[in-house]
Amino acid sequence: MSVRVSVVAAARSSALLAERFDDDRPLDHEGWRGIHLAAHTLARLGGAELRYCSPTPRSRATGDALGFAPLVQPALRDCDMGRWRGLTLSEVAAREPAGVDAWLADPRSAPHGGESLLAFITRVGGWLDTRPVLDGAVVAVAEPAVVRAALVYALKAPPSTYWNVDVRPLSFVTITGLPGRWSLSLEAVAR
Repeated sequence: MSVRVSVVAAARSSALLAERFDDDRPLDHEGWRGIHLAAHTLARLGGAELRYCSPTPRSRATGDALGFAPLVQPALRDCDMGRWRGLTLSEVAAREPAGVDAWLADPRSAPHGGESLLAFITRVGGWLDTRPVLDGAVVAVAEPAVVRAALVYALKAPPSTYWNVDVRPLSFVTITGLPGRWSLSLEAVAR
């Protein structure tokens, strides 16, 4: 017996270059439009026995709009970016270039005073490892960063792999297995 967890990236709340660390803004017009276009594909995930979301407004709104009625899970929150919260990467790079370099190079560093990348991946992995084994499915809506962290953890990939995973809004991945023995399941979309 194993558990099947589908993790959906929340719809967008801002253009990619305007994204901010620990961004808690609600969905923008394009986010709502994306949900409308993807609903036919993602709605089937709502049949899961357990439905969760991260605490951000856009994750909750995405889950609700898809009909999931998800329970908020604090462990699925975005990485704690400390004093960088609310800033864009460009703004932080202009203010603290050495800090950004350290953060990108060393997964144990937390120059912003928040959570290190390694601690973030471990937290998300801990949530994944504690999902109950059942004959059904689990779905979670979370920030793209959480989806990336779950993938890195499930694959037992080096933390630096996190920077090479592109997670688009409303994309999803299914992870199956048991704690410490996870696999990715790629599914074809019925047309």
